[in-house]
Amino acid sequence: MSKDYYEILGVSKDASQEEIRRAFRRLAKQYHPDRNPDDPTAEAKFKEINEAYEVLSDPAKRSNYDAYGNPDGPFGAGGGGSYTGSGPFTGGGPFTGRDFGDFGFPFGDIFSSFEEMFTGGARRSANTGPVRGRDPEVSLEITLEEAFSGVDKDITINRVESCSRCNGTGAEPGTSPITCPTCNGAGQVRTTVNTMLGTMTTVKTCPRCGGTGEIIDTPCSACRGAGETTRTRTVTVTIPPGADSGLHLRLAGQGDAGRRGGPPGDLYVVVFVKPHSMFERQGDDLILDRTISFPLAALGGTITIPTLDGEAELNVPAGTQPGAVLRLRGKGMPKLRYKSRGDLMVRINIRVPTRLSPEERELLMKLSRLQGETVGDNRSFFQRLRDAAGGNRDR
Repeated sequence: MSKDYYEILGVSKDASQEEIRRAFRRLAKQYHPDRNPDDPTAEAKFKEINEAYEVLSDPAKRSNYDAYGNPDGPFGAGGGGSYTGSGPFTGGGPFTGRDFGDFGFPFGDIFSSFEEMFTGGARRSANTGPVRGRDPEVSLEITLEEAFSGVDKDITINRVESCSRCNGTGAEPGTSPITCPTCNGAGQVRTTVNTMLGTMTTVKTCPRCGGTGEIIDTPCSACRGAGETTRTRTVTVTIPPGADSGLHLRLAGQGDAGRRGGPPGDLYVVVFVKPHSMFERQGDDLILDRTISFPLAALGGTITIPTLDGEAELNVPAGTQPGAVLRLRGKGMPKLRYKSRGDLMVRINIRVPTRLSPEERELLMKLSRLQGETVGDNRSFFQRLRDAAGGNRDR
């Protein structure tokens, strides 16, 4: 059964790209393995979220997924097994050979032949020629400051490479693979059976050589006939300024090695930006909370605020209300593939003093009377006596 990527991200099927991006960022922060070290399911959930976002954020893949349940189209193979299609010949549709296996007829082989016919023989030739290497995917966590300025990061990966001893053949040096005696080098076996419908001939991949037409008589002692080994490598990833969580970076040729002379795959790096202690990010804009005094809010003035590239002056208009948002244009995050920047949004809070001196209290009382407001005197009896005595001494 194919995965419901909309359900994974918690969005509707008609969700906009912005809604999908916001849902991904929220879930990526929630389930990132570094933030859930004690949850063994967090890594699998994080990968599932990345997979869903990769499909739904790509208009072409999303269109195929909506139409066929498969990002690669009606007959797509899914690239690396990440997708489970539901086309008529992919095992998820209503007519599959497995559905008829209990009747004793080789309908599975018949439908396999149909599938090869409709897919241009791709299945028949998949194991006989060069095979491109896998595209591994890794996640990389960076700070907001690194996302702002861009950075080169070294990551360590485990990568499949061709065996250096046998040069990827799988055979011990000095020996060569031999022709498969089961299929005589064809990579396929043909079977003819008599059924109630007549004589049926099917062609299947050779079970002995796996479709290569050759078998290794003397396996390589280093890779044991696999033709490949896993090695730990350090790769440098260039993070562009303005990178955001969910950004997929492709490092061409840095994936797993190909087989039988095939090209290597690509390495995909998924960026995750850590939450910041001071700034909140919304797309290319940044949000900063700032608390100012009541006189400053009432009378207006200028304050100094931090930004990611130094301090800046912010003009506070007279009569600024609590919750007001003041904008500093061009002080947000760099925009990917553009030379402009987002804005810094300063959300204003107003500090209300909890203790007042007698002079401050008197000034506020006078202000309330000027505005026609009646305020209570919450001082105790003894406090009023002390204030009165202090006033008499001043005179």
